[in-house]
Amino acid sequence: MSGDHDWLDSEAGPVVRPYAVTGGRARPAVGAFDLVAFVLSRADGAGEVHLVPEQRAILARAREPVSVAELASHLDLALGVVRVLLGDLLQQGLIEMHEPEYEQSVGPQRPDDRILKAVVNGLRAL
Repeated sequence: MSGDHDWLDSEAGPVVRPYAVTGGRARPAVGAFDLVAFVLSRADGAGEVHLVPEQRAILARAREPVSVAELASHLDLALGVVRVLLGDLLQQGLIEMHEPEYEQSVGPQRPDDRILKAVVNGLRAL
């Protein structure tokens, strides 16, 4: 027996993994998580015992403010998976979210200059 499985693909990797990581959920338990929202870790390492490796990686990357889009890119995870994991971390109080502020009366406006600069810096770091 070669050990190959039908659910493995040499290019895509395990197909079941994102589903397993999120527990089959497609939406986060809490939060909306705009692409340019910033995540900041509040974890001190004590509450990280029952976290999946992807959540630990999020906390490690978010020691400094990082956008949701950057997290998905750096961790090589689908955006939906990252949002579900962020919802769990937010619910546990292990992260802070800083959502962009938009004017409600006119619709979405251009994000604050500091947010744009942080996103550009994050893209340059890639």
